[in-house]
Amino acid sequence: MRQCCQPPPPPMTRPHSSRIQSIENQSTSLQLTFNKNLSLPIFTGSKILDPNGDHINIILVDKTNGQITSLSHPIKLEIVVLDGDFQSDNSEANWTSDQFNNHTVKERNGKRPLLAGELNLTMRDGIAPIEDLEFTDNSSWIRSRKFRVAVRVAAGVNHGVRIREGMTEAFVVKDHRGELYKKHHPPMLHDEVWRLEKIRKDGAFHKKLCSEGIKTVQDFLKLSVIHHHKLRKILGIGMSEKMWDITMKHARTCNMGSKIYIYSGSHFTIFLNPICQLIRADINGQTFTAREMSNMNRSYIEKLVREAYASWHSLKIVDRVLNDNIDLFTQGNQTVEQIPNNHATAVLTYDQNDYYGDKSAVVNASMYQEITMHKCDVATGH
Repeated sequence: MRQCCQPPPPPMTRPHSSRIQSIENQSTSLQLTFNKNLSLPIFTGSKILDPNGDHINIILVDKTNGQITSLSHPIKLEIVVLDGDFQSDNSEANWTSDQFNNHTVKERNGKRPLLAGELNLTMRDGIAPIEDLEFTDNSSWIRSRKFRVAVRVAAGVNHGVRIREGMTEAFVVKDHRGELYKKHHPPMLHDEVWRLEKIRKDGAFHKKLCSEGIKTVQDFLKLSVIHHHKLRKILGIGMSEKMWDITMKHARTCNMGSKIYIYSGSHFTIFLNPICQLIRADINGQTFTAREMSNMNRSYIEKLVREAYASWHSLKIVDRVLNDNIDLFTQGNQTVEQIPNNHATAVLTYDQNDYYGDKSAVVNASMYQEITMHKCDVATGH
């Protein structure tokens, strides 16, 4: 009896056009998505980050339930630029890959590639971080005067199902010349310290701060919490009280983001915000918030906070947005512990963009009195 054997299929190089069309016509629930908005404005030569100064992630979302999903294998991705007009009338329209590709923007003649950095990514477990990305040219030369950053599955890769491309909102890219000496409102934690009002780039105050290792807005704010008088002394008499107030007021508008810094030992764990203010302390199995500390344990916790400051770069960092089990941190108003250099005790409250509260909350060391502000405590989960 004659056996019916078919020869093995040839290696797949490119799907047949009918197969491509079939995939294009499929309704898909899978879409590439940028996990956060971009920090605006965007300037040429500046890294593209989220509003908290963190890297952007590309995630694979199942639109049927809004959850992050993944394929059983890595996905090769490509970052491109789109014309800002693409899908400006209806961002939910089901475009085809051809429509998407026809709206990509290339560099102008004689210019460098429009995007520089990490343009080819590999997605694993539904996530692909963008760690280095920046524009090399402004957006003033196209009709819409706006770009979108977009992501698609790399050309020539077939996963058997259409994965819809993702893109950001449309935005203007400005030339970096306007960014050189610009103050940021609000400043970001990672901004160089000269972005603060009254601190001129390469000026006397900037040089004094850099010589003491105070290079970023975060460095500035941390020292103002731990050693307020030292910071004032570094800037010296050349900075008047009025200038000092303006600089501090500007610094206080900084958005702290969602990172929590953890310092722990055999019998303690303390939780700090990004500028070294105490959120919560766990000592020998007991939990203390700022209101709950007595004068007896206060000095010990202040000592731990100073130790954490001294070893800041070795602290464990968690993101409360990405860690559902960190439910002790409430959003909005929180009560935190200020650690002044003179050991004054001050329980302060702050909104998201106001870390220090009212100046009347500061008390002298000799008083050692706790000031209670009628705000929400940090949730302890107990």
